[in-house]
Amino acid sequence: MEIGLPYGKAKQIVKLDKSCLNDILVSKIEDYHPEQSQTELVAAAIQNPVDSQKLRQLSIDKKKVVIIASDHTRPVPSKIIMPLMLSEIRKGNPEAEITILIATGFHRLTTREELVGKFGETIVDTEKIVVHDSGDESSLVKIGTLPSGGELIINKLAAEADLLVSEGFIEPHFFAGFSGGRKSVLPGIASRVSVLANHCGEFIAHPKARTGVIEGNPLHIDMLYAARTAKLAFVVNVVINSEKEVIHAVAGDCDAAHIKGREFLEKLCKVQATPSDIVITSNGGYPLDQNIYQAVKGMTAAEAAVKQDGVIIMLAKSNDGHGGEAFFNTFRDEKDLKKMLNGFVNTPRDETIPDQWEAQILARILLKAKVIYISAAPETMIKAFQMTPAKDVNEALALARDYLKNEEATVTVIPDGVAVIVE
Repeated sequence: MEIGLPYGKAKQIVKLDKSCLNDILVSKIEDYHPEQSQTELVAAAIQNPVDSQKLRQLSIDKKKVVIIASDHTRPVPSKIIMPLMLSEIRKGNPEAEITILIATGFHRLTTREELVGKFGETIVDTEKIVVHDSGDESSLVKIGTLPSGGELIINKLAAEADLLVSEGFIEPHFFAGFSGGRKSVLPGIASRVSVLANHCGEFIAHPKARTGVIEGNPLHIDMLYAARTAKLAFVVNVVINSEKEVIHAVAGDCDAAHIKGREFLEKLCKVQATPSDIVITSNGGYPLDQNIYQAVKGMTAAEAAVKQDGVIIMLAKSNDGHGGEAFFNTFRDEKDLKKMLNGFVNTPRDETIPDQWEAQILARILLKAKVIYISAAPETMIKAFQMTPAKDVNEALALARDYLKNEEATVTVIPDGVAVIVE
């Protein structure tokens, strides 16, 4: 049979004999078809907020309003969400001074071209947009101390806002449990110092820092504290399908609305794994598969489904390269994965190095399974990460069988590794 997997803005097709196929793990999201249009879903959520006044009511008499928006690495349908939020705020206060603050977190800065792709020309040309820079100390201010003990430092624009709100989307997240909600503040508009404290080796190694887990997750506890301390008053979050279309929307309190959203998502995206010799997955295609850094997320779904010493085949176009200089340098400079992992776990929270968390999780995956990586990135770069490069999924499958010395190796396919919670 033939199975399509997202790759960049296209797909690759893997050809499999049914006799070796253990399972295809997919979210039920694709079977969910709302009766309302995308715009109607978002508009209805904004008008029926969870545990909050309406956005227009919150906007009354608020002069400085900041809307936190996701960056170029997230497929948030901002062309739908942002006009509705802007309109609603101005209905409450036509004189509001609105700033759209791009939550880059620890990522590179978003370009104008990417902003246009995200919002459209009109919003980019007419609204005030500021791209957050986590390393620019002049634009940051300390507002508290995280439960973990790290300093909570965020963008001054957000800290000085009369009203702070955000847009985003909810999906399974490989160490924060779920994306969306409180993540707009930390890591979204936080300083490097705060992100490093939150993403420390101790927390990443914590058994509760896993996909779909919120209760007892130390990263989530920090993140929610940050959102509350920053006075994040209102969020608009959506759930999207593989076509990046809105199928559900929630709005209101940053925690209560997020809970409603993730309850909806959880019912659709939890899947049970049948351990296989080979697991084939992707990072959901563009924009989530632009670099190796982001692709680690999809690999964690395969990690949960592959047998010890099996093979993971990962499709991620990675046209933007490794996605993190420190992430790349860690693998370039240390070849002993066990030593690398132990070093991360034993690094004090306040000494966390940039991108340590991504390297820590990739090292953990590589100690469980061989990874064959399909991308447009240079082969030398893939090999530096101790992965095996391949041109396409069928070549990768042949390499996997050859490595295992088993032509009848069992296979599980997870078409979109970031869209499921694999149990």
